[in-house]
Amino acid sequence: MADVKKEQERDELHRAIWAIADELRGSVDGWDFKSYVLGMMFYRYISENLTNYINEGEIEAGNDGFDYVLLSDEDAEQAREDLVHTKGFFILPSELFCNVKKKAVSDENLNMTLEAAFHHIEESAKGSESEGNFAGLFDDIDVNSNKLGATVAKRNANLVKLIEGVANMRLGDYKENSIDAFGDAYEYLMSMYASNAGKSGGEFFTPQEVSELLTRIAVVGKIEVNKVYDPACGSGSLLLKAAKILGKENVRQGFYGQEINLTTYNLCRINMFLHDIDFDKFDIAHEDTLLSPQHWDDEPFEVIVSNPPYSIKWEGDNNPVLINDPRFSSAGVLAPKSKADLAFIMHSLAWLATNGTAAIVCFPGIMYRGGAEKKIRQYLIDNNFIDCIIQLPSNLFFGTSIATCIMVLKRSKADNRTLFIDASNEFVKVTNSNRLTDENIMHIVEEFVSRADVDYFARCVPYEEIFEQNYNLSVNTYVEQKNTREEIDIVKLNTEIEKIVVREQFLRDEITKIITEIEA
Repeated sequence: MADVKKEQERDELHRAIWAIADELRGSVDGWDFKSYVLGMMFYRYISENLTNYINEGEIEAGNDGFDYVLLSDEDAEQAREDLVHTKGFFILPSELFCNVKKKAVSDENLNMTLEAAFHHIEESAKGSESEGNFAGLFDDIDVNSNKLGATVAKRNANLVKLIEGVANMRLGDYKENSIDAFGDAYEYLMSMYASNAGKSGGEFFTPQEVSELLTRIAVVGKIEVNKVYDPACGSGSLLLKAAKILGKENVRQGFYGQEINLTTYNLCRINMFLHDIDFDKFDIAHEDTLLSPQHWDDEPFEVIVSNPPYSIKWEGDNNPVLINDPRFSSAGVLAPKSKADLAFIMHSLAWLATNGTAAIVCFPGIMYRGGAEKKIRQYLIDNNFIDCIIQLPSNLFFGTSIATCIMVLKRSKADNRTLFIDASNEFVKVTNSNRLTDENIMHIVEEFVSRADVDYFARCVPYEEIFEQNYNLSVNTYVEQKNTREEIDIVKLNTEIEKIVVREQFLRDEITKIITEIEA
C-alpha cells in the first residue's frame, strides 16, 4: 500500500508540474523553468508555514477566528522581532503568497510586487542568526529577466500562470507526504528537461529509493546522533532522508552540508525550510569541499551520507598544499587529477566520528583501478576503515545507466572482515529505468545487519583474502555469480548427435539409390 500511495502522490505532483510547463511552453526555457517553479513553491510554502504558525499561536491564546492573512501590515509589524527570532524570517500579510495571488491578474506591476516581497523576506533576516540561511535564496527566480518574456507585460502574464499553477498544486502538509514532494519535483523537472541539463544535470539528485537505502545503512544501530553531514549535498535529499528516518528531533545539532553549485546550494537551503528544519538546525556552505572545506572546526559527524560527483577533475598533486592536508596525507598519495572520487572518500573519513558510519555512492572504477587509487584502497583496508561494499543495479540514476556501488566506512569495526553484497538483481523495472522497492531495500539492509554468508548474494571476507586479491574491492571478486545458463548433459547430447549422424547417412544412401535408378 505504501508504494501505491507514493505513486499516486508522484503522479498528482507530476501532473501539476506538467500543467504549468504546458502553460509556459515556448515562453520560458526548460532549465530556467525549473528554478522558477521551485522558487515559487518555496515562496508559497514559507508564506503558509508562517501563517499557520501565527494562527495556531493566536487560537491557542483564545483568539478564535484569527487569520494572519487578513491582518493589516501595520498591525503585523508589532510581531516582526519575535517572529524573526523564532522562525528566522518575517513576511508582511500583503506580501504573503495567497494575497499576492489574489491581485496578480490585475497587478500591472506584478514583477515589482514579487521582487519587493522576495527582497523583504531576505532583508527580514539581516542582523539575525538566520541571516546566512536566507541570503540570496531568491536569486534564481529573477522576475525581471528576459527569460520570462521580452516585455514587462509578457513577463507578468507568465508570472500569473506560474503563481496559479503553484497555487493549484495539492501539496498538503509537505512533511507528511510519503514522497519528498520538493525533491521529487526537482527530479521530475530535470528529467523533463534532460537535453538542457547537459552532462552535469543528474549529479545533483539522488533517487529517493537510493537515498532511503543509503541512509538506512548509515543509521543502523543509531536512535539519536549528534549531526548528519553530506560533503556534496546537492539539493539536500540525503540530509532530509536522514531527518525523516531518524526523526529530526533525534539529530541533536542538526544537518550540515557543502555544495559547490550556487543554484543547487540555494535549492538545498530552500529544501531545508520546506521540510520545516529550523534555521538554527542546518548549516549549508557554498564552497569547493575538496579545496575549501567549511566545517573543519566542527566536531566529527556520527552520520555521513553522500553521492559525490563521479570522476570529476580536481587539482590533485598540481596543488603542493594538498599532500600535506591531514584529510589526504595519511594515505601518502592523492586521488588522480582526472578522478576525484577517492578524495571525497578520504574527506568523509576525516570528518567521521569514532562511532560514526559513512555511506557513500561510488563510481565502480575506484574499486579495481591501479595506481594512486589502489594505494588509497590499500590504506583504507590496511587500517580497517571499510565495513562494506554493495554492488547496486544498473540504470538507477537519472542521466546514467552505470551500475554504481556503495562504500560504507567505519572507524571502529568489530573485526577485520569486509562485507560484500551483490544487490545487482535487487530491482524492479519501471519504464526505461530500474527502481529499488521497499522489499529490495529491506533485504539489503537486513543482510548488512546480519553479515551472514548467503550464496550468490553476500560474503564477509577476511583481510587476508583482500590482500591476496591485490586490494581489488569489486563485489564480483568475492561473491560468486549464480550460473543462470542452461545445464547441458554432454553424454545425452553426444548420443543424440550420433543418432542424427546415422540418420543423415541413411538418408544420403537412400538419395544415392534414387539417383542411380534415375540414371539407369
